Amino acid sequence: MPVVDDYVPSPCVRHCTLDPRTDICLGCLRTLDEIKAWGGLDPAGRRAVLARLEERRAARRRPGA
Repeated sequence: MPVVDDYVPSPCVRHCTLDPRTDICLGCLRTLDEIKAWGGLDPAGRRAVLARLEERRAARRRPGA
């Protein structure tokens, strides 16, 4: 049985549209490679992806981004 702390939910928000310039989903901000890899990642790998998403969100909020 998995440990509850190991569960990392998908960041998918069901708004799956890739930006053609960056290959980043406009809904969840994952790259196409991150989306494809998600199912095979361990919890640490998933948390690493989530950390990158936070960096992308912060970058979008900065002026000029």
